[in-house]
Amino acid sequence: MGATGLAANPNEYRERLQEQSDEQIDAWAAELMRDVVIRRGIVKVVRDFKHAARVDDLGFERVFAAGGGPPAVVGRDADGNLLVPAITLWALVPGIRRETPDGRDRLIAYLVENFEDLVYV
Repeated sequence: MGATGLAANPNEYRERLQEQSDEQIDAWAAELMRDVVIRRGIVKVVRDFKHAARVDDLGFERVFAAGGGPPAVVGRDADGNLLVPAITLWALVPGIRRETPDGRDRLIAYLVENFEDLVYV
C-alpha cells in the first residue's frame, strides 16, 4: 500500500481494482461521483465520466436514461455544459453497464482517472 492506503500510483490502483467484484466497483464509482460533486461540482463529474466512459453528450444521456435517470432532468448551464441533478448520478453506473459491453472497464477508468481526487477524499 502506498501513502494513500489505496495504492502508490494510478497503475497499481487499476491493478487492485481489477481484483474487485462488480458490486464493489459499482459502489465505489457511485460514491466517488457523490464525493466529487460535493467538492468540485456537477460539471467536473459529468465531464470526467464522459471522458472515462468514452461517451459524447448523446451517449451520456442514453447511459443516464438506461440506468434509471429521468431524461427530463438532463439540461445545460449557461456555458453549455451538460448537467443532471447530483442526486441522480447513481444512474450512470447501471446505465454504462447496460449500454456498453465493457461497462466495468469504463467504470474502472473513471475511478483511475480520478485517483488524485479519491486520494484527497
